[in-house]
Amino acid sequence: WEHAFALVREMADVRIERSTTTYNAAVSACANDGKWLHALRACREMVENHLEMNAVTYNSAVSACEKGGQWIQILQLFREM
Repeated sequence: WEHAFALVREMADVRIERSTTTYNAAVSACANDGKWLHALRACREMVENHLEMNAVTYNSAVSACEKGGQWIQILQLFREM
C-alpha cells in the first residue's frame, strides 16, 4: 500500500493526471493490508480531484474498513453510494 500511495503522490508531483483507476489501485492496496484510514483518505482525495468513486472504489474501501472493524465508516460509505 505504501508503494501505491508513493506512486500516486509522484504522479501528482510531476503533473501526471491521476484517474479513478489509479486511485482504485491505491485503495485496493490499502484494503489488502487493512489500512482503512489510508483507503478513506484516498477516497477523499479522489473527490477533491473531481474524480468519481465507482463500485471498485467502494468495494475496496468497504473491505479496508471491514478489516479494521470500522463499521460506522462502512455505513457512511453505503450512504454515499
